[in-house]
Amino acid sequence: MKNKQNKALYRGLLELAAQARELAYAPYSNYQVGAAVVGKSGKIYTGCNIENASYGLTVCAERNAIFKGVTEGEKEFVALAVVTTNVGSPCGACRQVASEFMQPNTPVILSDDRLEKFRIFSLADLLPDGFTPQRLREGQGRRQKKDRKTTKL
Repeated sequence: MKNKQNKALYRGLLELAAQARELAYAPYSNYQVGAAVVGKSGKIYTGCNIENASYGLTVCAERNAIFKGVTEGEKEFVALAVVTTNVGSPCGACRQVASEFMQPNTPVILSDDRLEKFRIFSLADLLPDGFTPQRLREGQGRRQKKDRKTTKL
């Protein structure tokens, strides 16, 4: 039963990501991307890539979808779908942002624009040994312990 539910969810997410892809503003790369994420609340958020003549200001579809959810109060997402022409994978920046708001086992579903070919990964597959909020806190904790040791007289 769970597998059937997952398939239906993934298909629905891919369809929404494909719709979002149609809205992409990609006059420089001509590479349109659409994304859809599911918040822990069950609400779905979509995004598309938006390019800029100053390339560094371009924003990816995945980050747009995640940030849209965050602005609506979501702090955790349970699935991400991405649609490109060639089953492309999220860039490093998008993987890092996803790791801020998703668990390592969160499914990431990638598909072509015809929704005929797809691949499914966990976030940990895409970003092994990622720099997560937990890693940051662990490092800060060690630093604070070291500071306490060195400042005692």
